[in-house]
Amino acid sequence: MDYKGKRALVCGMARSGISAALLLKSLGAEVILQDKKTREELTADFDALKGINFLLGKNPDDIIAEQDAVVLSPGIPTRLDFIKKARELNIPVISEVELASQICKAPIIAITGTNGKTTTTALTGEIFSKKYKTEVLGNIGIPFSDKAASLTSEDRVVIENSSFQLETVDTYKPLCAAVLNITPDHLDRHGSLQGYIEAKENIFKNMDSENYLILNFEDEAAKAMAQKTKTKVFWFSSKRELSEGIWCDDKSIYVNILGVSGKVIDLDEMNIVGTHNAENAMAAIVLALCGGIDIEDIRKTLREFKAVEHRIEFVCSRKGVTYYNDSKGTNPDAAIKAVQAMKGPTLLIGGGYGKGSDFKEWVASFKGRVKYLALIGVTKEAVKAECDRQGFKAYELFDTFEGAVKSCMDKAEAGDCVLLSPACASWDMFSDYEQRGRIFKDIVRS
Repeated sequence: MDYKGKRALVCGMARSGISAALLLKSLGAEVILQDKKTREELTADFDALKGINFLLGKNPDDIIAEQDAVVLSPGIPTRLDFIKKARELNIPVISEVELASQICKAPIIAITGTNGKTTTTALTGEIFSKKYKTEVLGNIGIPFSDKAASLTSEDRVVIENSSFQLETVDTYKPLCAAVLNITPDHLDRHGSLQGYIEAKENIFKNMDSENYLILNFEDEAAKAMAQKTKTKVFWFSSKRELSEGIWCDDKSIYVNILGVSGKVIDLDEMNIVGTHNAENAMAAIVLALCGGIDIEDIRKTLREFKAVEHRIEFVCSRKGVTYYNDSKGTNPDAAIKAVQAMKGPTLLIGGGYGKGSDFKEWVASFKGRVKYLALIGVTKEAVKAECDRQGFKAYELFDTFEGAVKSCMDKAEAGDCVLLSPACASWDMFSDYEQRGRIFKDIVRS
């Protein structure tokens, strides 16, 4: 769409919404930026948004029919009445990622999945930067719209895509994409696991035989996607050798695609730990090979790359106790992987805002690994009930985050690990998982 002179409504005044509004304004659109919060409740810099109109403190039901396009921030549920009305009137309803992709000239390398997206995106971006001017954008922290207009066809975009962003894409077409894994998440938003999967599948809905899709051979939901795409599919596996694809054993990663064959790297050469990070690395390697990156540049980056903040991030060691910040472990599957990555008995801080998740498998993963659980947040009673059902009694409930962290610190002995990996979102006690992780690190280091 040519947005010049068009009326565009942007819903949500967080980072993505503000970025989308500024991009639309630069394209000549008449922009209304809407949020259910009032001006007093918002922390936005309104001086930087001159020339943009605002509708604050309510939904835009009364003005929806006047719009030529509606752009949704990721946090806006698509079930709202004004969105349904827009669709009935055939007004395009798109995500900020879709808007930016319409403007961006650079090829897009996209990563989605339930867990591992941020690590894989950061690593893939580091690899691509060896050859191209590369922007690492999307759900990892910087909105795509911030950079879309300035990029050329010689540049590259490596982007982390959430299901929320993919829910309302239309023409979005990455050069290559990876779906890392699928486990139940955001069921409160998507209504069912199938709805969540369908949102993820939008990452490749416009891709064709000129593109590449990287899928997890050991994940049934991701594996099924191979039957729904027109792309060339490459597999990765942490459990078996593949005739074509990339795989690992307990020592090394091996590859056989696009004329590259043999061992890529030994796992102990990398700074990221755990089977799940080997899988993340494998996806990044294949994306890079599909993007024309030399294998030696890939190896060099794999050796240099450090874990991203808030994802099984080493904080410090003190009196023989090792502290890890996995605040980005916002669902049970991610938190299970963090527990499994610990090298000693673990004292765990868990709980928070639930997203319709089932905690059965998470609690089951404690056996032989978690010696103490400090529970916080609105889900603490639900997790307590699951612990009781499974006979796990080494838990306490806390009203404050600081109390939970300090209890773990007091009880930890030399050789133990203290791990923040909540298996829940942060919104009941914090603005986001990043704030939760930073506060954890501050407490530990103080």
